[in-house]
Amino acid sequence: MDTTYHGYEHFWLNPTFWVAISFILFVLLVGRTAWARITSMLDARGARIQADLADASRLRAEAEALRQQAEADRAAALAEAEDMIARARVEAGRVAEAAALEAEQSAKRRERMALDRIAAAEAGAIAEVRNAAAEIAIAATREVLTETMDAKKDAALIDSAVADLPRALRAA
Repeated sequence: MDTTYHGYEHFWLNPTFWVAISFILFVLLVGRTAWARITSMLDARGARIQADLADASRLRAEAEALRQQAEADRAAALAEAEDMIARARVEAGRVAEAAALEAEQSAKRRERMALDRIAAAEAGAIAEVRNAAAEIAIAATREVLTETMDAKKDAALIDSAVADLPRALRAA
């Protein structure tokens, strides 16, 4: 049996063996260093991703809080708007009632003023008719007296009125 390896008596004397060992050692050393760098980069990237996830979670929580606040603000604004509408309706009703009352009072005042004017015009017309009737009666009396009275009848009427005067004063 031949115990030579490619011309070498022992395998550890073969340069290919030592190149292979050197290569394996080189790969182990470089791999270890590269592995350390790769793992540190992966750890750093994992930490960055974790931080980004934490930020995203925080931002999501903030957005949710803002959404809830916006909904609460919207509900408050809606309630305030409904309250304002209710107050406006009440105020409109009050103003309408006041306007109706004012219109009614104004109509009553105008009616009273019209009735007062009518009454004044009626009173003036009655006074004019009375004055005209009195003037006509005086004129008619004057005419009747001038036609029917003479000096004798006039003297007799005066004497009769003077004689009747004490009795009329006692009665009054």
